[in-house]
Amino acid sequence: MVKFLPLKEAVAENLHDGDTVAFEGFTHLIPTAAAHEAIRQGFRDLTLIRMTPDLIYDQMIGMGMARKIVFSYVGNPGVGLLRRARDAIENGFPRAIELEEHSHAGMANAYEAGAAGLPCAVFRGYRGAGLAAVNPNIKSVTCPFTGEVLAAVPAIRPDVTFIHAQKADRKGNVLVEGIIGIQKEAVLAAKRAVVTVEEMVDSFDDLHPNLTVLPSWTIAAISVVPGGSHPSYTHGYYERDNAAYLEWDEIAADRGRFQAWMQQNVIESSPDDFAGRVEHLRKAA
Repeated sequence: MVKFLPLKEAVAENLHDGDTVAFEGFTHLIPTAAAHEAIRQGFRDLTLIRMTPDLIYDQMIGMGMARKIVFSYVGNPGVGLLRRARDAIENGFPRAIELEEHSHAGMANAYEAGAAGLPCAVFRGYRGAGLAAVNPNIKSVTCPFTGEVLAAVPAIRPDVTFIHAQKADRKGNVLVEGIIGIQKEAVLAAKRAVVTVEEMVDSFDDLHPNLTVLPSWTIAAISVVPGGSHPSYTHGYYERDNAAYLEWDEIAADRGRFQAWMQQNVIESSPDDFAGRVEHLRKAA
């Protein structure tokens, strides 16, 4: 049964050292507050899965939490590099990390396979690309019906998935609207799922029935964290904080400045601070 918990408790109960974990959200609804709570609790040896590792994984890698990353794009969206990730990859600082790189299509299909309880995903992909030469988890299979050679990758089955969403109702169902990305499949593929939401409502009875709703039985814990996606955006609540992404490029470029920023803005911060950070964005939405 889903639990309604403060974020600190939700993370502590569901994430453990050595876990394979996904913090998903495709530009929209990135679960920043959940990632920051994981950083505060100091987890280690994580395998981080995310289609587009951006600021939150740059921060987690820079804090030495990652043993491995499984990804399909590493970058600061609209800005450039992830400098803490690059430092770890090129210089082993603060620790060396393993890499497993896929295409977006490969990751999406792997999540869908995990959600369906299948061992692998089979699809058309990687033709003319060199990823299979550096990723032994990219295989090929021959269709028994047509003889076509297709790509195959292992299903993604995280120990725990974290996502952010707009609303939860009193029964523990979760509503997601706007750009959805792969969040629904990432939840269904995981052993456990934790969802942060902007607000709690009594029910979804007055909402359009085709809005994406994750039923309560797919979720382990829900935490109400207004602004919990910042500097990402939440459709209907606040816009993307583009200035924060630009600023991060300068912060992450220097090891000392990175550590100081993380201490002040993450380690000594709390989920309650997110609401204040997005007030000016909420007014502009």
